[in-house]
Amino acid sequence: MSKPKRNRYSAAFKAKVALEAIKGEQTLSELGSRYGVHPNMIATWKRKAVENMADVFASKSHKNRKAEEAQIKELHAKIGQLTVERDFLAKAFGR
Repeated sequence: MSKPKRNRYSAAFKAKVALEAIKGEQTLSELGSRYGVHPNMIATWKRKAVENMADVFASKSHKNRKAEEAQIKELHAKIGQLTVERDFLAKAFGR
């Protein structure tokens, strides 16, 4: 038996369905049958939309700060790795 193919939905489609779920004019079951999506999937999209709504209104500087902090953390890890490698090689060559 072959596995059933997974559907991939675009972000625009997910947003559209989640917005309708948030409005609450139809039940999740009704939306699921209307769009051909399982109600649990719609509930997940709705929950994610509500949880991430604050990010829409966040300033660019706040978003940039998060990206910079992640990059700094990554660079500090790389510095630590290179320091350990340098010390190991220095010890191996008797410096």
